[in-house]
Amino acid sequence: MSSSGVSAAPITGSTTVVELLERYPGGEAAELMARLAWPCAHCSGALHEPISMAAKRHANRAGPVVRAFQALERGGPSEAEVAEAAAKYEKRADPAALWARYTR
Repeated sequence: MSSSGVSAAPITGSTTVVELLERYPGGEAAELMARLAWPCAHCSGALHEPISMAAKRHANRAGPVVRAFQALERGGPSEAEVAEAAAKYEKRADPAALWARYTR
């Protein structure tokens, strides 16, 4: 059950940013997004984007991000869960861009 008192579907990678913000009107989801350095809750740039895609866009791994948002349901996430979700990975170069570099 969420902080709004309404039972909702489980949080998955396809849960959207706007669904999370609606599910946690007390700001818990927005605060987690801020801790992950995601401006979604503030700029509304990709509100209807699934959190797995938002994770990819912001160079975070989707699994730890989804688990961190799931932890909101039990009063979390812990500092360790936030750190794991916030960790950035190096984005791979676009194969088409690499290929274009060699075909000039």
